[in-house]
Amino acid sequence: MGSFTDAVAVVTGGGSGIGQTTALEFADRGANVVVADVDVAGGEETVAEIEDAGGRARFVETDVTDPAATRAMVDVAVDAYGRLDYAFNNAGIGGEQTPVTDYDPEDWRAVIDVNLIGVFNCLQPEIEQMQAQDGGGAVVNNSSILGKVGFETSSGYVAAKHGLLGLTKTAALENGETGVRVNAVCPGFIETPLLEAGGITSDPEMRSQIESLHAMNRLGTPQEVADAVCWLCSDEASFVTGEALGVEGGYLSR
Repeated sequence: MGSFTDAVAVVTGGGSGIGQTTALEFADRGANVVVADVDVAGGEETVAEIEDAGGRARFVETDVTDPAATRAMVDVAVDAYGRLDYAFNNAGIGGEQTPVTDYDPEDWRAVIDVNLIGVFNCLQPEIEQMQAQDGGGAVVNNSSILGKVGFETSSGYVAAKHGLLGLTKTAALENGETGVRVNAVCPGFIETPLLEAGGITSDPEMRSQIESLHAMNRLGTPQEVADAVCWLCSDEASFVTGEALGVEGGYLSR
């Protein structure tokens, strides 16, 4: 895969899991990275790891539900490094695990606010900056296999991730001639703190059940998603836009 030397990447939710690994991968390929997260300690840890490895990075505390914060995030990238080439809109939350009829409306709205509206809030300033500069750019939104299928007790998450794919395709159509490509990744169940918090990786029986839903009979790794994100941003994917790329070990083949 080609180098990202001197390019500039923004990663939301960069303080842990898939976001952290992708930020490290961007940096390893030569990009300057802006790590955005509400988790200050996690975000600063990611920056420290990048700098310890000889890379360049900045942390910006960012609540993606606040449009002013996402615009400030892009401003940090431009002020620090002069442009914005790549954006990975990854920040998200899992929400309640409960049937639709029992789901608390405020909790449901919170999942939509972070996982869908939060990406919209990021896309606007990211695309505007990429349109305004020479060379355009590439955006990757983190959806999910649950952006393509239903899953019992996860209506908020499923609705947000389905909506995110519609948003991705629409933004791709609108920017087909502007030099800005917009794609999504759809990970399967990935070994992350989010799964651990949900009890999936800590409960052997539940873990085995979830693993069996994938044709490869295992969970994915954050690195496997990071590699897909970087490919979508690279020149090797120069004719790819509006794609919802599954990184899911055969989950969607069943």
